[in-house]
Amino acid sequence: MHLRVTFVAAARSSSLLAERFEDDRPLDQADWDEVQRAAPELVPLAAAELRYCSPTPRSRATGDALGYAPLAQPALRDCDMGRWRGFTLGEAMAREPSAVDAWLADPRSAPHGGESLTSFISRVGGWLDTRPQALDFARPGETPLAYDGSRIVAVAEPSVVRAALVYALKAQPSVYWNIDVRPLSTITLTGVNGRWNLRLEGVPQHV
Repeated sequence: MHLRVTFVAAARSSSLLAERFEDDRPLDQADWDEVQRAAPELVPLAAAELRYCSPTPRSRATGDALGYAPLAQPALRDCDMGRWRGFTLGEAMAREPSAVDAWLADPRSAPHGGESLTSFISRVGGWLDTRPQALDFARPGETPLAYDGSRIVAVAEPSVVRAALVYALKAQPSVYWNIDVRPLSTITLTGVNGRWNLRLEGVPQHV
């Protein structure tokens, strides 16, 4: 049996350049408005058997606003950026230009004192590979589910979605920097236990 994992990027009104590392600010009014506009396409994902989110205020709020009532997952937290937490990339560059250059050039480095990119990708991948199947939760005597696969939805920070994609596609860590995940966008991975496929759908489907 395969799994179908749909990631929903948390709402965010700021631009990528204005985004702060490990940003834990709640949704602002512009974010809420974006969620409401996207709701008709995203609310049906609440039919998934398992619903998760990153443990950030905006990920929780996005999931709750869409009716998912998601369970926060520590493994889906943003990358630990050490002393750069709360900085934009530009602010970190202004303070420690050589350290930022080293961090961008070597995915194994963590000059900020936090988590390396490779460790971050591995952590998110480990979470993906250990998702339970819905049948694991069936009570004794229950009829097995009548479809081939368990459905999961996870509202996550854009960085987490990027890491999941790199891991699932077995891409080089440097590919992480070439993925642009827009707020409230979705990507779906199908597979199980380290064997994942990216599924692109032209028209949103109710799961």
